[in-house]
Amino acid sequence: MTNSQLKIVSLIPSATEIVAALGLTDSLLGRSHECDYPPEIQERAVCTQARLDSNQSSADIDNSVNDLLKSALSIYDIKIDVLEQLQPTHILTQDQCDVCAVSLADVEKAVAELTHSQPKIISLQPDKLSDVWADIERVADALGTQSLRLVEDLQARVTICEQKTQALMEATQPTVACIEWTDPLMLAGNWIPEMVTIVGGQPLAGVAGQPAPKMEWESLLAADPAAIVFMPCGFDLNRTRQEAMLLAQRPEWQNLHAVKTGRVYITDGNSYFNRPGPRLADSVEILAEILHPEVFQYGYEGTAWERISPETQSRLV
Repeated sequence: MTNSQLKIVSLIPSATEIVAALGLTDSLLGRSHECDYPPEIQERAVCTQARLDSNQSSADIDNSVNDLLKSALSIYDIKIDVLEQLQPTHILTQDQCDVCAVSLADVEKAVAELTHSQPKIISLQPDKLSDVWADIERVADALGTQSLRLVEDLQARVTICEQKTQALMEATQPTVACIEWTDPLMLAGNWIPEMVTIVGGQPLAGVAGQPAPKMEWESLLAADPAAIVFMPCGFDLNRTRQEAMLLAQRPEWQNLHAVKTGRVYITDGNSYFNRPGPRLADSVEILAEILHPEVFQYGYEGTAWERISPETQSRLV
């Protein structure tokens, strides 16, 4: 099948970014409501919608998600009428997390209802960085294109960060708390602990390849990490700043070592850390820049991440 014959619909942002990185943006006809990168895909037909309001508080979002899942309802709806009009040859989805995007089961059900096409479903399920690179290769194979140069470039960027930080390795690696959700408190899992280790940090919690673990507030205080990096799932830099400030209002917050030393950071987790696609290489570079600013200056500060100093916290609340 040639590129001109491909009709791709991506129902997850990371897959959309993979398609674009493979040079197949022109073949992408439809996207999810959350797909926003690269910018040129904004005009593509929107094929999904959410059943919950992302403007709610973190606690309310968590409760809404749990209520939907307990009721055996999907968090997202697929617009079957749009898929019918697009007549895709391939649909990209995922079966890694029912909260992050439409599920594989929902996509299979939707495809079964189509009458004008029977697209091939490509489902991604990455848990570690190696899985992400393998997914890129698998997508490329399914779409009839090459991925070797792209994957080699992404791996090389990660390797550069790893080699440079090994040369800086301290006797004791700084503990890093990567916060994926604030209420309830959850620390990032899957590929994030691996990334922290790559740039010379020690993940406070979480095991590479395993889902995000919950943590009690008292446990975070007791662990007293050297650095805290906020990367809430689905939130941009501005929303993440709001979430960080809610935790900063707790009286015990000022006692944390990371707060006293000015090593509290917010990131655009929605664009980077939460998307298992090509920009995870960017995410490794962001972590390297955060933990080792004297060595790494990629230019992400101000757009992808910011430092929240003790002096500015009171002003931002």
